[in-house]
Amino acid sequence: MAVTEIGKRATVACPFCATLNRVDLARIADRPRCGNCGRPILLDRPIPVTDATIDGVIAGTDVPVVMDCYADWCGPCKIMAPVLDDLARDRQGDVLVTKLDTDRNQATARRFDIRAIPTLLVFRNGQEVGRHAGAIPRQQLDALLGSSINRP
Repeated sequence: MAVTEIGKRATVACPFCATLNRVDLARIADRPRCGNCGRPILLDRPIPVTDATIDGVIAGTDVPVVMDCYADWCGPCKIMAPVLDDLARDRQGDVLVTKLDTDRNQATARRFDIRAIPTLLVFRNGQEVGRHAGAIPRQQLDALLGSSINRP
């Protein structure tokens, strides 16, 4: 009988029904599914968050959370989208990449004092540990993530 190591976990809102699900990140290859609707939870891309789900996602995730605060009409936000897609795909299981539509989730945008878009927020242990306003290349995003999560 093999000893199973408890993996890092993330709380993820299902993109189809918005139910919060606890996902064992060590078992991503098993293709997690929503406990409510049974649809796949794909962690190789940014996960949408809303005013209703953001607190559960940030507080219930063991790995750093990167939140992209964006709007559909924003040109620089569209430039950041493939950079964040790459980050989510490359770092799945180590980082949870989320996206917040600031037009549809104004309470959260006000709460985190989002004054420019895109704004990238980094959370660790439920607390904001990094922030950058404006589009940045992947190398700078990796540096922001690294410096934010390596703080004592």
